[in-house]
Amino acid sequence: MREFNPCKGKDACRDDGEHCLTCGRKLTEVARLVFLMNELSDFVVEQEYSNVDEFAAYIARKLVKKVKHRSET
Repeated sequence: MREFNPCKGKDACRDDGEHCLTCGRKLTEVARLVFLMNELSDFVVEQEYSNVDEFAAYIARKLVKKVKHRSET
């Protein structure tokens, strides 16, 4: 396993065509995460949730549980 390095922001991103030179992640990984974040954001807007913080905390809790479960099998 490896550590996740978060983006430092669009203005900090520099790449070599394959990796971000700032966070070190592959550009395909960055693009996939952007896609997933956009999907989640669109879902929240479509549902008209007013408690976005609670939704985000729920997603974070569930994600950790799912990853731990999948890692154990």
